[in-house]
Amino acid sequence: MTMTTLRPPAALPPTGRTGIRHRAEKLWTASPLTWVGLVLGVILSLFPFYWMIVIASRTSDAANSWPPPFLPGGKLGENIQRVLDNGDANIVKGLMNSFLVSGTITVATVFFGSLAGFAFAKLRFRGKNALLLIILASMMIPIQLGVLPLYILMAKLEWLNTMPSVTVPFLIGGFGIFMMRQYAEQAVPNELIEAARVDGCSTWRVYWHVVVPALRPAAAVLGLLTFMEQWNQFFWPFVVLADPANPTVQISLRSLNTAYFADNSQIFAGTLIATLPLFVVFVLFGRQIIGGIMEGAVKS
Repeated sequence: MTMTTLRPPAALPPTGRTGIRHRAEKLWTASPLTWVGLVLGVILSLFPFYWMIVIASRTSDAANSWPPPFLPGGKLGENIQRVLDNGDANIVKGLMNSFLVSGTITVATVFFGSLAGFAFAKLRFRGKNALLLIILASMMIPIQLGVLPLYILMAKLEWLNTMPSVTVPFLIGGFGIFMMRQYAEQAVPNELIEAARVDGCSTWRVYWHVVVPALRPAAAVLGLLTFMEQWNQFFWPFVVLADPANPTVQISLRSLNTAYFADNSQIFAGTLIATLPLFVVFVLFGRQIIGGIMEGAVKS
């Protein structure tokens, strides 16, 4: 007589609300492979900055030595002082000019971008779609194609070698308008605007008291992106700022590398000085920027 062993039935996946909760917890649990990928990504992202500090704190031949050094030296303060004393680079003037140019363009881009984005998203007027199409088309034209006519215009206005030549052409851009328009479509309810109209608000008051608070997260993201873009701008300032006594910070960094024998420690020290303002801006406004990115992702 043969005996049959009964096996317990296989466990069924949880169903109902418990199953949904179980799948949600599993979705948000990071696997070891995910942690390895995140750690590698952080290392690869931070290593160039660490290497910049290492070379900026050593002598010039450290960048070409083998095996390369991986620990900072003791000459960081000396190399930074050499950069500040370099009359050809004039990096202090470059930092001041870049702060002026980048700050002005950032404020103008956020203001005009939010104003135009609100108009395209919530107001009705003739030619709205055609104008929006023209703005989108302008984003497809690289700045290199407009260098010659823009340079001639700056020369006729007698703005060459002055800060208006690197500021005025970039006070507003198609990307800022399109970004704020897309965000305003979802972040500003039509009912809220209609309620403000009923209370007697003009279009300007609706924009300032209703739209601006709702667009604040997107404005923080746009402001950071614009500031970083203008701070790192090199091509156009290199074209119109021929006077070495009135540079931006990127032109100052280029002046450190004009010699036949490149002083790597001085170049990396100057790059470190030029990077610190971006780091400070991100630390000061990082929470608002990340919150704006996350809120925009949730709304979309």
